[in-house]
Amino acid sequence: MTLPAIDRRSFLRVTAIAGGGMMIAAYIDPAELFGQGRQGGAPAPALVPNAFIRIAPDGKVTIIGKNPEIGQGIKTTLPMIIADELDVDWASVTVEQGDLDAKYGGQSAGGSTAIPTNWMPMRQIGAGARQMLMAAAAAQWSVPESELTTASGRVMHAASKRSAGYGELAAKAAALTPPDPATLKLKDPKDFKIIGQRTKAVEVDSIVTGKPLYGLDINLPGQLYAVYEKCPVFGGKATAANLDHIKTLPGVKHAFILEGTEQLSGLVGGVAIVADSWWLAETARKQLKVTWNEGKASTDSTEAFNTKAAELAPTLPATAGRSDGDVDAALKGAAVIIEAAYAYPFLNHAQIEPMNATARFADGKMEIWAGTQTPAGARNTVAMTLSLQPTDINIHMVRIGGAFGRRLYNEQIVEAAAIAKQVGGVPVQLRWTRADDMTHDQFRPAGYHNLKAGVDASGKIVGWRNHFITFTANGTAATGSSGMSGGEFPGGWIPNFAFYQSMIPFGVPTGAMRAPGSNAIAFVTQSFIDELAHAAKKDPLQFRLDLLAMPAVAPAAPAAAPAAGAPGAGRGGGQAQSFDSARMRGVLELVRDKSGWGTRKLPAGTAMGVAFHFSHRGYFAEVAEVSVDASKRVKVNKVWVAGDIGSQIINPLHAESQVQGSVIDGMSHLMSFEITIANGRAVQKSLNEHVPLRMRQAPREIETHFLTTSNPPTGLGEPALPPVLPAIANAIFSATGTRVRSLPLAKHGFRWA
Repeated sequence: MTLPAIDRRSFLRVTAIAGGGMMIAAYIDPAELFGQGRQGGAPAPALVPNAFIRIAPDGKVTIIGKNPEIGQGIKTTLPMIIADELDVDWASVTVEQGDLDAKYGGQSAGGSTAIPTNWMPMRQIGAGARQMLMAAAAAQWSVPESELTTASGRVMHAASKRSAGYGELAAKAAALTPPDPATLKLKDPKDFKIIGQRTKAVEVDSIVTGKPLYGLDINLPGQLYAVYEKCPVFGGKATAANLDHIKTLPGVKHAFILEGTEQLSGLVGGVAIVADSWWLAETARKQLKVTWNEGKASTDSTEAFNTKAAELAPTLPATAGRSDGDVDAALKGAAVIIEAAYAYPFLNHAQIEPMNATARFADGKMEIWAGTQTPAGARNTVAMTLSLQPTDINIHMVRIGGAFGRRLYNEQIVEAAAIAKQVGGVPVQLRWTRADDMTHDQFRPAGYHNLKAGVDASGKIVGWRNHFITFTANGTAATGSSGMSGGEFPGGWIPNFAFYQSMIPFGVPTGAMRAPGSNAIAFVTQSFIDELAHAAKKDPLQFRLDLLAMPAVAPAAPAAAPAAGAPGAGRGGGQAQSFDSARMRGVLELVRDKSGWGTRKLPAGTAMGVAFHFSHRGYFAEVAEVSVDASKRVKVNKVWVAGDIGSQIINPLHAESQVQGSVIDGMSHLMSFEITIANGRAVQKSLNEHVPLRMRQAPREIETHFLTTSNPPTGLGEPALPPVLPAIANAIFSATGTRVRSLPLAKHGFRWA
């Protein structure tokens, strides 16, 4: 893995601040950012990850959390890295959220990328600041810098028994030439004092006491409130509405139609109502009557998609996305052949906080307060949609009440900005209802897999073929996280392997959801591997270890590498990152040992299931112990999780929480989450219909273990989720003999106990 390098010019730029303190930042000047050939379709310059440190004269340290905080703990984790290398006590650090600003470099949340892209830069920022403070002390005391040490925010010279707090040295340090990052001496991991410690989130006290932190908490002087009614059919537009009547209703200040664009993840056409309070706006909305041009998506339906997928399944496309060996010949010689059709539905992100944003447009400038995983993307979308300059848009990032990938997309922000521009001069807060959220998501795409594989007399997989049927909006490419790479495991580990892909035209907006692609693909591949293990009369866990022990196969006809953000990009499987079978064997062996696989006596109706998956640089294997009664009530008693995310767990408390949340989230995907489409619109409108796991249904225990390896640290938001779905499904099969090949399980009569 290549970590981003920081050159001397953009690493540390130092300025004195009021009171003689010190500000240290890895910095890119906005002039540099916008002046490097962005016209004519040229790509944006690469941004250097960064963070700010402020040291006040009294020694107080403030560290800026540059990335969006969506509950993953990054506002705590990145400052922890800086603080450890700076050598200050965590208790003395204050963390502030940074707004969108070019000086912070890349600012985003998604793809479990924050740690792998910021681990080394954050360490260098802290270490560079520490070295400058030591240099200031050495000059002040006329002693060699090599004789100095630091601890708890102080520089010490043992020979003369002198010491000084960082605050005392800050002004002098600010006047020094920043060090070359290549010369920095970083801490030996054994000397970490903050990294590796269980550290609570910096805002946890405010969260549990209800302090205002989120977008819905924004309350500005003169603020108005808005609702936005969109066509129930995806991509439809409003042609007329009873606006004159709506304007007469109590508290209503404005009502108007917005034409919108063709971009389903941008500003779609609709009707805005702006009032003195959100309740008055929503009440007026109930009397709204709109004439819609529903557009071409009005014939889309889950039923039609299912019919088309069944029609396409038997006929393979002319060209395989990947073709190794001779699958047909291998299957002819197989001792046992298994054929199976797997399917999974569209899903809603179901984040806790509905979409919202507050915007104010005055004097040609747009100011926005919103939770977004892609603030730069939000700014660019607003700029393009409303014909503004990006430099005239200021985005204040607020804490996000859950996202799971939903706030990679910024419809609510461009809607709020468009409404605010139309109103002019006053702040307007747009709030979506839960029904808005449920029916106008960027949905996790559905998919269909038609699999055929064979094992020989020794129980070894000799051939595997997958005809994957997915969706396209433009007729040529899989759309919105709906594609799949031929390099997905077990591609590359079976000598005779073929992957085909067909596509169904559709108009449903789809996008990335936690562990995009992998959250569904793992269910299919790991369930089918389990089928083959049972057909071969092999232990399912050992069967997987044997498969991982096979030599890698160089693809004869490799598929093109997926685009950034597409399924396959960031997941590995021979594409964007290499799948390391030794690392996966390591976590599989660890979860085997920790769970007591094959050694525990379980009562009738109780069984264990296993699965693994590689996604977003993380290697995870999971075992679930599951009980199923005669009424198909399912109880997940315990889940064991083993993960390899590299050499360092920065905050074990957050790491465990991420794993536990992944398991619980995955259980919702498995049992009851489903969005169906009828007449071009989503059917489910509430969490009563798209039901998340309840607290009483969660496992009694989720036991987490991390395998420390020499690999660079990687992220954790995504990779622990995918394996839990097949692990539980495989346990249900072992307990009942029923193999479920389509989700959700509730459609097959199962329910949580």
